[in-house]
Amino acid sequence: MSAQKGQKFKHYPESLKVEAVRLFVEEGWCYRKITEHLEIHDKNRVRVWVKKYQVKGQAAFKDRRGDPHRTETEQERELRRLQLEVDVLKKWLHILNQGELVTLNEFNYSNNFTRELYTRNCKMTRIYSD
Repeated sequence: MSAQKGQKFKHYPESLKVEAVRLFVEEGWCYRKITEHLEIHDKNRVRVWVKKYQVKGQAAFKDRRGDPHRTETEQERELRRLQLEVDVLKKWLHILNQGELVTLNEFNYSNNFTRELYTRNCKMTRIYSD
């Protein structure tokens, strides 16, 4: 099911889905009555929730957007940033030890951190060389 241009899907919280299924299974309410009572816009939505519940139980209603197994933690991002910083500094140390003049194209910087570090070092080199 896909949204038409400009249309957005309504997301219902897990607690509302569980309540809708409970009303159907335990209380014996019809889909129309549940949708009116819980202000759900589509009665077929409740039918789908009931079928999912019958197959997977309450786990069917867990929100899987932003899967925690796929998102990196703050520590992993910091580790990646620090590894990049170490790599860049190693390149600079190698270049400075060779005593060669390096242009921007030869250095081939690929991200903002490298570009910023290169710019800072060029300014410092000008200060020390004057």
